[in-house]
Amino acid sequence: MSDKPVVTRFAPSPTGALHIGGARTALFNWLYARGRDGKFVLRIEDTDKARSTDENTQAILDGLTWLGLDWDGEPVSQASRVDRHVEVAQQMLADGTAFKCFATQEEIEAFREDARENKTSTLYRSPWRNVAETDHPDLPFAVRVKAPRDGSTTLHDEVQGDVTWSNDQLDDMIILRSDGTPVYMLAVVVDDHDMGVTHVIRGDDHLANAFRQNMIYDAMGWDKPVLAHIPLIFGPDGKKLSKRHGATGAAEYQAMGYPAAGMRNYLARLGWSHGDDEFFSDAQAQDWFDLSGIGKSPSRFDFKKLENICGQHNAVTDDAALLHEIQAFLAATDATPLNEQQSDGLLAAMPSLKERAKTFPELLEKAHFVLTSRPIVPDEKAAKSLDDVHKGILRELTPQLQNATWTRDDLEGVVSSVAAANETKLGKLAGPLRAVFAGRAVSPSVFDMMLVLGKDETVARLKDATG
Repeated sequence: MSDKPVVTRFAPSPTGALHIGGARTALFNWLYARGRDGKFVLRIEDTDKARSTDENTQAILDGLTWLGLDWDGEPVSQASRVDRHVEVAQQMLADGTAFKCFATQEEIEAFREDARENKTSTLYRSPWRNVAETDHPDLPFAVRVKAPRDGSTTLHDEVQGDVTWSNDQLDDMIILRSDGTPVYMLAVVVDDHDMGVTHVIRGDDHLANAFRQNMIYDAMGWDKPVLAHIPLIFGPDGKKLSKRHGATGAAEYQAMGYPAAGMRNYLARLGWSHGDDEFFSDAQAQDWFDLSGIGKSPSRFDFKKLENICGQHNAVTDDAALLHEIQAFLAATDATPLNEQQSDGLLAAMPSLKERAKTFPELLEKAHFVLTSRPIVPDEKAAKSLDDVHKGILRELTPQLQNATWTRDDLEGVVSSVAAANETKLGKLAGPLRAVFAGRAVSPSVFDMMLVLGKDETVARLKDATG
């Protein structure tokens, strides 16, 4: 197994959107493969035709694309491989590792009802397991695997350690229904084998399934993948993450304006660690990620930590790349796109904005001064600072700025001298200037705004406000 190239997979069911827990599972698989020059493949487990939709499939692909988790090759549809699944079931029948079961659903339910009444095991033991072919009726049948009856099975898991299951708790699992369709448990094993999957990294809610799927590996004599069952994500209250804790879908986080790099970083740390490192790049994560760093306990989703990590990533992201991601965010949320002038202004303002913004809406709010156009209409709070006294001081400031050299030091010098001449402090003029330039009581530094706006626009906004 160790000589084979690493192949990991993400196999979501398109019966719903991409859950944040699924996104983390995909991320772990992606990191493990990318850090070992392996392949990360995508399989859409769409055999549940009643609940699978094309819209959900597209939402999953969009979510992975937003997160930057690129996969190798085309996504594989599990439903398109039904013939192969049936072929394996028929091979197991021919090998004697599976058998035809003619029990009806009514007979099985009657058995279980009786077992519940007598407080005995409801695990169904088919009476057809050892019946000769010559004694089979001409009736519909399911195909069941011959489960081991004695002893126990131990599977090694890279996260959970050695896990043992008593074989008397394994049923003769159906692999082909009476209508001839294969079950999920069979399809998963066949697909993983055929796709060359070497490592199965998935949620620990699948751990029990591993023992049932193991019976098919044994029956076919196939190499088994390395298993790593990762704990689930809990909300801040220690209960399984759900809608009551807030957003649970990857698309919701995109719509809230979290940067993809920050989400990758935060999700990687959610259940995995590399020493005390909290903030890291994709390259570092791929280099460091290993199954031994995954903890056994469920991790708790912490929105404050997510925002902190996202803020750090915004601060170090290239300005043009950040602008591109913001434009994608606006498109994803059906917001009005930026025009060329706004894009140029935002790019120019980015150095003064990105170090203090954790999300894109927050960054865009700080960028209001460069996204809006004259005349600037102050909001209610900002307008209060623009009284007659301060308007008078700003009238004195305007001609001096027209003659100023447009550097930060000179601008600070000019504003400070006008403030001193009017027996006030530079800080006292910040509120009125914010109202003039941004129409907001909270904005980037007054001097950052002046440098971004330039002399002509700065003076024009002052004249608009002071008459």
